[in-house]
Amino acid sequence: MRDRTGRSCRREWQCCDTLVVVLLVVAFTGMTTVADEKAEVVTGAAGKAEEQEQVLFLYPATAGKDALVTTIVNGERELPVVVVRGTPYEMGVQLGRAIGEQIKTFVPRAMEGLKAELKVSDEDFREVWARTAAFTDDRVEQELIGLADGSGMPLATLQALHTVPLLMPYSCSSVAVWGDATEDGHLYQTRNLDWSLEVKAHEFPVIVVYVPNNGAAHVVPTFAGMIGAHTGMNVWGIALAEMGDSPGREMPYQVHAPHFTTYFRTLLYDADSLTEAIEIFKAQPMTKRYHFVFGDGQKDRQAVKIRAHSPTPPGHRVTIWRDNDSTDEFAPNVLPCLVYNDEGRGAFPTLQKQYGTLNGEKMVELANQIPIKGGNVSNVVYDATALRLWVSYAKGEKEAYQMPYVLLDLKTLDVDGDGKADVGVR
Repeated sequence: MRDRTGRSCRREWQCCDTLVVVLLVVAFTGMTTVADEKAEVVTGAAGKAEEQEQVLFLYPATAGKDALVTTIVNGERELPVVVVRGTPYEMGVQLGRAIGEQIKTFVPRAMEGLKAELKVSDEDFREVWARTAAFTDDRVEQELIGLADGSGMPLATLQALHTVPLLMPYSCSSVAVWGDATEDGHLYQTRNLDWSLEVKAHEFPVIVVYVPNNGAAHVVPTFAGMIGAHTGMNVWGIALAEMGDSPGREMPYQVHAPHFTTYFRTLLYDADSLTEAIEIFKAQPMTKRYHFVFGDGQKDRQAVKIRAHSPTPPGHRVTIWRDNDSTDEFAPNVLPCLVYNDEGRGAFPTLQKQYGTLNGEKMVELANQIPIKGGNVSNVVYDATALRLWVSYAKGEKEAYQMPYVLLDLKTLDVDGDGKADVGVR
């Protein structure tokens, strides 16, 4: 080939051909290298297993805060108190770090026993959690993830633990008194947890004080690994208790709903009055048969008893009784300034006899009078006006009603020693 001047162009084309070939080879080699790298990652051939740890996802960065840990004492009885602060995830991480060893000791052993008792598999637990979690407060789920990350306990195991209250029947009691019924006008409320002593949850007690970035600070007497609240009180004076009414013969229960132990946390975060607590409660889908007692020692200064029975027709599922209500299921054994559900275990004669003189000490005595003996795991008495609580857990062969109660005063709790109450109240 010649150009317009008549000179040959073959050498120039040959050079171009060579350059193109080189570029194609380089490009192809690069593509092959990338493809090989992808294949190695997909097949797991990239590096030896002992030399390279596979990480599937990033863990959230957490602030450097640690939980504040102390004990409260009455004689020889000591109970751990853990104060956690921040976002739900951060609070979960702090709690997991603080009591991780107790969680790892208690939870796996308990879950093996519960699986055998309930005759369910790990897959069954996963299925139940997946369904109830769709209705559960995101803050509770985030805290649970933090608890797993902080403690080293698998998240799926902790999620399974939080399905157990949905699947097991149990029974409890609660009494609330205020105003003219008490010696000082304060609102006092009891909570008896009557459950299975064989689970041994009471051997791993912990009282958790939550100080969230958003929402009310609150206290939850609970067990290692359990962030759901079977009872609790917030700094706005809202106290919560429940009583299970569903017999085992009514299984299977409704699981397309949050369990009360998770929406109790919602109430403790958000309810600043009894009126608000009732509104939040009414918005929750019901799971099975329960009674509840909700008290308010600060704003509304009263309590209600609630019967919430999911299997009944929708228009009759929720009944709310206030004090001295002639329609109360225990009428005519009712009085002004008190509500109660002791399931017929004899609270009313004591309430009637001590009316007008009731205080923290007498409410502790009443709580010890009405548990189901043989299953009394834990008892709590709240002074929701002064923001104090007396707590007892079973230990060894002794049930909660046989053990000393330990006092926690939220207004004076100062674990970090800065001269200010950890929960921000005075």
